[in-house]
Amino acid sequence: MTPNTLPLYVDLRAKQNADQVWLRDRQGDEFTEWTWSEAANEIDAAASCLRSRKGSQGANIAILSRNRAHWVIADLAIIGSGNVTIPLFTTLNPSTAKYILDFTDTTLLILGEAENWEEVQKILPPSLEVVTLPGVSIDGPHTPWEELVTAYRGQRPERTAEPSDIISLVFTSGTTGVPKGVMQSHESFLKPMLRAGKHFGIRNNPRFLSYLPMSHIAERQLILVQSLTFAASIDFNESLATLARDMAHTRPNFLFGPPRVWEQLQQGILAKFGSQEALDSALEADAEGVGLKVRQSLGLDDVDYLLTAAAPTPPALIRWYETLGLLLLEGFGQTEIMATAINTREHRKIGSIGRITGDVELKISDAGELLFKAPGPARGYYKMPEQTAETFVDGWVHTGDKGYIDDDGFVFLTGRVKDYFKTIYGKFVAPAAIESEFSAHELIEQVCLLGRGYSKTVIVCVLTEQGRQQSKESVEESLLEKLAAVNKTIEKHARLGAIIISSYSWTIENDMLTPTLKIRRDEVEARFGEQAQQLAHDAAVNHSVSVAWI
Repeated sequence: MTPNTLPLYVDLRAKQNADQVWLRDRQGDEFTEWTWSEAANEIDAAASCLRSRKGSQGANIAILSRNRAHWVIADLAIIGSGNVTIPLFTTLNPSTAKYILDFTDTTLLILGEAENWEEVQKILPPSLEVVTLPGVSIDGPHTPWEELVTAYRGQRPERTAEPSDIISLVFTSGTTGVPKGVMQSHESFLKPMLRAGKHFGIRNNPRFLSYLPMSHIAERQLILVQSLTFAASIDFNESLATLARDMAHTRPNFLFGPPRVWEQLQQGILAKFGSQEALDSALEADAEGVGLKVRQSLGLDDVDYLLTAAAPTPPALIRWYETLGLLLLEGFGQTEIMATAINTREHRKIGSIGRITGDVELKISDAGELLFKAPGPARGYYKMPEQTAETFVDGWVHTGDKGYIDDDGFVFLTGRVKDYFKTIYGKFVAPAAIESEFSAHELIEQVCLLGRGYSKTVIVCVLTEQGRQQSKESVEESLLEKLAAVNKTIEKHARLGAIIISSYSWTIENDMLTPTLKIRRDEVEARFGEQAQQLAHDAAVNHSVSVAWI
């Protein structure tokens, strides 16, 4: 019988795969490993302790740590105790962290390595208890994890969980507005992954690499939950600086990355070859050999499935990887309802998010919005009944994404409902298609279209490393040529009047990206909107286009 809660899955693996390595931390050349039975015993001890101290009625307990084995152990211990995990990003700003902790009445924080700890600790409620994971030491009152676990070693809490129990509040990063705590259950974690796993074609006992934040729903389900369903080992990336090394060492059989990650890996490959022209020449001389060499350098020479999701992936980027023998396969899900559409090796269309999976239902509203219904959706938004009623309607989840289905059943996204804006002409513009055209340009790394109330639309972008090395004149000439080509393909009211080139990259640290690497449109508009509106006005008056460096 298939387990229907996470603790039951841990029990199954501890029995069937007892001596198999499940979790592996790395520090330099030193590795620390936990077998399934070792990790399960520690989870049970911690869960027993938490149940004795916090009860088993859904107390909110936060985790603030980079990815590591004890993130998984702590998460499953909280859930196993009958309580609720609040995952916090280590890039979270203090004001947002305070909002989440206060809003959820969090009573305990489990702390690992966190780059934002120095700032976050200043806003902690005085009553909040802090438990530090192994290897972490802080000033101020705290309880070491080892002390928490030692007294309860050998004990295990009674298994009383129901599949519908709330086990986590996952706060959406959001590109605008206050974050919402999406209520997740055992069902909303397990059912989507069991549904998706049938299409991934992943072998049994695969190797996973965890490098994206576990605080994000996709990493937590695709890596943590699927490690339970596939009996996978998880290697934890030491840091982003060692990602290439850790990928090559792990040789993951499954890897998920948002488009931004695949773009960064692309830039690293091009840097090794020197230019796109050099790579093209090498491929022309020996496509098979060069492709294999690149795959081996990335640690992707034994991969079963490469997933790209969380934002639209430029078709040009997918085709670029295909020349190297790597198939990036798009899928779709969101915190409210995961694993709804997917491309497979056998059935794929570039530019599509794939076909609906298994028992998923899809309908498109009169406004063009995608609505999904499937087993295992989230349970709504914590303490937000009005927002819950807007998104979860009669079993259908309103995604906020617009799209269509073609004759072959493939689903295509055309943009976000709320991303659409009207120019001065009073007609709507869909940014996604225009941004996709520009993001395919080899000199552009990041891009965002502005134009709400403007005379013309304006593209704001960040250059790639290759673009930064070229002269301003050559960059402007190339981008204006692209602008002219794009303007020929779009309606008059959407045509571009200018390009703004940002003098700095957009990152999580400067608040231009969400923790899941999505561009914050409101922040782009706040920083560049005034200049963009003036450039749009000048373009309309002078019947000309321009490039501005800001």
